[in-house]
Amino acid sequence: MEGCPTGVVLLTDRRVARGALVDVVAGAVGGGVGWVVLREKDLPRADRLAFAVDLRAILAETGGTLVVAGPDPLDGDAVHLPAAGPYPPPAVGLVGRSCHDTAELARLTTEDYVTLSPVYETRTKPGHGPALRPAGLRKLIAVSPVPVLALGGIETPAQVTACVEAGATGVAVLGAIMRADDPRETATTLGRAFQDALNRNHR
Repeated sequence: MEGCPTGVVLLTDRRVARGALVDVVAGAVGGGVGWVVLREKDLPRADRLAFAVDLRAILAETGGTLVVAGPDPLDGDAVHLPAAGPYPPPAVGLVGRSCHDTAELARLTTEDYVTLSPVYETRTKPGHGPALRPAGLRKLIAVSPVPVLALGGIETPAQVTACVEAGATGVAVLGAIMRADDPRETATTLGRAFQDALNRNHR
């Protein structure tokens, strides 16, 4: 496993996906997505494990990584935990955590990266927190002890660019790709915006 999630990171949600979840993820990976977070937390472990096996096979073709939401890595080595716990995190190869404010960032111990959300208003979780906007994101990134993925309502190249300029090492996207008519094309477009913004920032 190489480093922390970067670029466009796809969060799964089979309930909003336009097609079969595995097909949508395959399209996104074909469009350059190298990191996928398997959510589907309402499913029994056996069903989530079956998804994990399928998605790992897709990601293996491009050297990508599957991260599993929750403390159980589903026979893998990467998890993404909610802000509420568990603390301390399980001892696996890669640990991410969802954070929303300075208090949650201050509780971090051995985590490798965090998501900060919601950056923008989101259709997936309407009414979830006041939106940080890029200015709020920048302030939290400045005090985060670990790399940050921007999350929440990120659907356009301009939003991706704003998050990178605020200091995010990646953007976590759910709805824009899951609901896309062409997940590959959407992933490619957002990924290009990420790379362009990164290149500008490093000049």
